[in-house]
Amino acid sequence: MTSHPPGRRAWPLRRFVVADRSMEPTLVAGQGLIGFRSGRVKAGELRCVEHPDRSGFWLVKRVTDVDGATMSVASDNDDVPTVDSRQFGPVRIDGSYRVIVRIPRRWM
Repeated sequence: MTSHPPGRRAWPLRRFVVADRSMEPTLVAGQGLIGFRSGRVKAGELRCVEHPDRSGFWLVKRVTDVDGATMSVASDNDDVPTVDSRQFGPVRIDGSYRVIVRIPRRWM
């Protein structure tokens, strides 16, 4: 995650690029995403979350469950090796981004 000087708020939008096949057919490798930092979460939506054990490594997953300040996330594609809440447990909602725009790969 990028740091910001004291007194400045983090920009609520962030760009991501899908790097693997874990969310196929919904998202494909090379596809761009725009995420909006939001604490309002509901099951079924796509979220970009920082991997809990790898600082600076972001994942895009589908929210499967919301419980207070945490949520469980999962991959759409069970046919490829993947990492999600089934391995590392629930993740914090704070600091995650709701996917609001999917950019076609041909535009990247």
